[in-house]
This record gives sequence, C-alpha cells and structure tokens, in this order.
Amino acid sequence: MWVEILCGLVAYKLIRTIFFSDDGLDQLADLDSSHSDLCFAVASRLEKLYGGRCFVGLRIPDPDAGARQHVDVVLVTKREVMVVAIKNLSGFVEVDKDGNWYTEKKRKQEVIPNPVLEVNRIATNLQSYLEQRGATLPNGIVSGRVVLPNPNCRPSYTINLQPEVISHDQWNDLKADTKGGVSTWIKGAFSGSKSDIQDSLLQNLYSILSTSPMWDRLELKGDKNVLGEFMEFKGRHEDMQLLKKLKRSKVSRFIIQKSTLFGGFGRSRVQILYSPRDYRAEGTSSSEWKEISVKQYTEIVFHPLQSKKVKKFKLSSVASVTLSA
Repeated sequence: MWVEILCGLVAYKLIRTIFFSDDGLDQLADLDSSHSDLCFAVASRLEKLYGGRCFVGLRIPDPDAGARQHVDVVLVTKREVMVVAIKNLSGFVEVDKDGNWYTEKKRKQEVIPNPVLEVNRIATNLQSYLEQRGATLPNGIVSGRVVLPNPNCRPSYTINLQPEVISHDQWNDLKADTKGGVSTWIKGAFSGSKSDIQDSLLQNLYSILSTSPMWDRLELKGDKNVLGEFMEFKGRHEDMQLLKKLKRSKVSRFIIQKSTLFGGFGRSRVQILYSPRDYRAEGTSSSEWKEISVKQYTEIVFHPLQSKKVKKFKLSSVASVTLSA
C-alpha cells in the first residue's frame, strides 16, 4: 500500500509540475512592491486629473553626493514641473526638534529625514539638471510635494501646516485644475508661474525626461511593479543564445506572453515580444515587435530598489520589463 501511495505522490507532483505550473508566483510572496506600485498609482492619477506627463523612477545627478538621486515621480504640465515624493507612512507621525519626522512602531522609533527639505532639494537638483540639458525654465516653475497616501497615516498638526505636504484626505479630495496645473492642490501651496509653458519648452522637457536615466521597471503578474536594475537572464545554454538579442543597448522593452504547448506534453515555453530601441522616437509600433521563444523556467535576475538582495524571477511570473537607456 505504501508503495502505491508513494508512486501516487510522485505522479501527482510530476503532473502538477508539467500541467499546473504555479507560474513562479511563490517567488513573489516575500516581495515588497508597495512603494513602486504606489509611485505608478500616484502618477496615473495625476495624469488623469491634470493632464501632462508623469515620469516615474528618474535618477538625476546629485552634486552633493556625487551620485545619482532617485525621484519617485515628476509631473510636467503646461504650468509647472512638480517633484512628488511618496511616503507610505502609517500611525502617528510627529516632528522632532531637528525637523525630522518620526513614527513609533512596536515601541521602536523610526526616524524619517525631513521629507520637505529633501523633496525641495531634489526639485533644485532637477531644475539644474534640466537647465544643463538645454531647458530654459521660468522662475518658480519647479516645485516639490510630499504625498502621504496611506489612510492610516496620522500626521501631526505641524506637518499638516506645511504647504508642501499632501495628506491622505487632501489626496482623496484632489480635483482637476482647469488651468492645467496643480497649483490649486491646497490654497496658497504654490505660487509659481502664472503663464503657460510654451509648447516648444514643454516638448523639450518631455524629450529630456524621457531620455534621462531611470530605474528599470519589472511588471509582474498580479499587478505588481518593481523598480530596480535588470541584471541578466539565467537559463539553459540554447535559450541564453537567443536571449543575447535582448541587450539594454538594443532593446527598450520586452513582453512575456502565455506559455505555449510543446510536443503536446504541457506548457514548457514562453513567447517573448521585444521592441528594438529607437533613440530617435518614443513608443513602438506593433509592426516593430519581434519574437523569440524560450523555456518558461528561464529566470530574470533583478535588483529591486530599496533591497539589499538580488532576486530571481521565472519568466512565467513576469508580464513585461522596461529597460532604461
């Protein structure tokens, strides 16, 4: 009897592996994509409310640190350029004597370096970067905001008084500004340029930011987004030879499609559609997509932002990857 049970378990695992792959979703259990997901959610809402374009995960030069500086979201409209820092804080948030914020969790204090000072510093660096790349900006057109989107965040009165801070309630109450800007988020919060940006400058800003260094984007099944750095593929030799075509210098994005039947014996391969990088134009027409097919257990090695460890993802758990130039 025990032999029959053992054989049954082996057969079950074999059939489950071949016919009912988990698509690598077990790899996502310990993955924290909350911050990246919030960045894209905030960017999407801002574009719907105010038009213009949002750029997520930019990496601009930081002259003080001598390195690149992460920017959550930059919104460019006809009236302003806004740097948005997203703080997914919960619980009571207070300000200490040095102006830094802090929360207490499980009797342990977490200190957050003054987000308002930080976002204003990023806004200053962004303006310098844009001007270095040839954009002549009107005075006061670049500003910073700190968004607190977590409904469980309870900022202190001192924090709420700061015009750069957008609490959860204020974020929920945002309405479209018919003037095409976000100056009216909170009354008196911003006193920037009163005139629209010239179309030529607006297009120049779009061009500069769309070609600026930014984090790679890994889109996973289950509506998860991860910002970070694509490292390499891992897989069998024959698949690795095909995947040599997907070099950063040659490809801007690739999409993972459903597994295909192979030899009539379960799902074993995935289709990868990829678009050759075109530095002269944005976007890719459907006629430009090319295709390769590899084993579904081929892996992507990716270093998520704000993580000390590199992670591996099965291609079957990935929806798409966007590569920075």
